[in-house]
Amino acid sequence: MGPIRVLRSLVNNFGFAWWAKVETKEPNVTYWFGPFLTRRSLKGNLSIFEDDLSSEGTGSITHSFIRGHREEPLTL
Repeated sequence: MGPIRVLRSLVNNFGFAWWAKVETKEPNVTYWFGPFLTRRSLKGNLSIFEDDLSSEGTGSITHSFIRGHREEPLTL
């Protein structure tokens, strides 16, 4: 496990990681995208994730940024 991955894991365990809660319609699914060390890095990578979802034919996509701790499952 690389040093950045270890740091992300620690930050997540302490509840300081940045996550995006991404919700889609058709199908109605909630995805958790993260963890990220900074909100800026999350925002910079979120469009790639949303583009992947769009290419799969999902309906409308909304997101919100949350700082905290997440565990599996990351898709609901």
